Order: sequence, then C-alpha cells, then structure tokens
Amino acid sequence: MPDCTSVTPHTIHHAGCGCALPLGRRGVLAGLGGLLALPAMAGIARAASGNYEAMLVNCIDPRFTTGSFEYMGAQHLRNRYSQFVIAGGPIGAVHPRFAAWHQAFWDNLDITVALHNIHAVVALTHRDCGAAKLAFGEAAVATPTDETTAHAEALSSFRAEVARRKPALRVVTGIMALDGSVTEVG
Repeated sequence: MPDCTSVTPHTIHHAGCGCALPLGRRGVLAGLGGLLALPAMAGIARAASGNYEAMLVNCIDPRFTTGSFEYMGAQHLRNRYSQFVIAGGPIGAVHPRFAAWHQAFWDNLDITVALHNIHAVVALTHRDCGAAKLAFGEAAVATPTDETTAHAEALSSFRAEVARRKPALRVVTGIMALDGSVTEVG
C-alpha cells in the first residue's frame, strides 16, 4: 500500500497511513454534541433581533443584581427584556452630574427599540445608592423621606425625557429597597 506522500487525489488511504485518524466513540459523541448544539446557537443568533417587551435600566451596585432579576421575573418579563446598567441607573442617564454618560444611554435605547421592538422601559433606582449621593449630595438622601423625594424627582425627569424622545414607550419607574422589594413611583 502507498504511504501518504505518494497518494494521488483518487487514492483511498489505508487505515495505517495516519492521514485519517480513527473516529472512535468519543469522536462520534463529540460530533453529535456539536450537531445538537446548532439549534441552540441559532436561537442565540435570532435573539439579536425580534420582539421583546422592555429595557431595564438599573444601577451597577451588585447588591441589587438578584433583586432586579427577580423583579423582572415577577413582571413576567424573564428573557423578554434587554438591560442597560450604569451607576445610578436612571439617575446616571439624566442627572447633570453624569452628563458625559447620557448619550450612551440614549443611543442604547435607540438600538434596543430598533432591534428588539420594545414597548416599555423599566427604570429602577435603589436605596443607599452611592451615585445618588454624588448626584444629589448626602443631605438630600439623608433620611428615607428625603431619599424617596430625590429619587422620585430623578425618575420623573427620566420619564419625561423618554416621553420626549420615544413617546410610544411606556415607562415604569421604581425604587428598590435593600431587601429587593420595589416601590413603584409614578
């Protein structure tokens, strides 16, 4: 039998030539696993565009990651929303202290509307927010009542700006407590 160096395009290789390693059970299983993964990967690709319900805008504070996810699930929005995370959440998107960040948020909202055909924006701030303290000053958030007032004003500004830019979108605003509960502010 010829070795691999003397094989012509029409020659069938023999088992011992080393060009084609035996597939074996593991090779077959790996190939099947790859084939089974294709539909899941196609689903991921389809997720880039489509019809989804909302965009969540919330803060970078890790204490509120799980609470935000649970809140969105309780609103029947699991896997039906995009997310934009920025220090202060909606405060970071509208407060003058963070003016350099504003365009990034509005550009992302434009893209989310275009790609995902969303119908709503869910804007959550949270208690004990460092970005809120920077934006409003410590005294403005020193008591729960003052903190609620400051957050409600920022959320009102956020709602107004969304209404100006994207009047067809519904806006839900709320303040998340340290225990993950949300008080909607409207």
